[in-house]
Amino acid sequence: MASTYSFDIVSDFDRQELVNAIDQTVREIKSRYDLKDTKTTVELGEQSIIINTDSEFTLESVQNVLREKAAKRNLSQKIFDFGPVESASGNRVRQEIKLKKGISQDIAKQISKLIRDEFKKVQVSIQGDAVRVSGKSKDDLQSVIKRLKQEEFPVALQFTNYR
Repeated sequence: MASTYSFDIVSDFDRQELVNAIDQTVREIKSRYDLKDTKTTVELGEQSIIINTDSEFTLESVQNVLREKAAKRNLSQKIFDFGPVESASGNRVRQEIKLKKGISQDIAKQISKLIRDEFKKVQVSIQGDAVRVSGKSKDDLQSVIKRLKQEEFPVALQFTNYR
């Protein structure tokens, strides 16, 4: 009896690393001369981050600091979905950054089509917001992972439950 191997393709991020990145961002805002007196707030919600600051120029600086801190903590830039800049009270601006988690049905279909077209020996199934790939050979599965890493998808992909 031949055993089968499988792994899941998911789009997720380490929430604790994100909390740490935001904490570092807030610390840098408080200590940087050009950002110190802007009364900027960076709040992490369940599904989003809200930045509230005094101008669009400052907002850009805060975004750059956040991206930099996230990158240092191995968080993909693709988890951030920057919303429109809104006017807030008293000449201030706010922006909501949605956090992308999970693979949408459209992207899951793209991934499974790519795998089916190029790899005949593996099976693909979409399971909610993840994609499961299974096959008889570990080498085939590793080839699939290698091939997916070459593609440019709008979400960050991770490969989990490899067995």
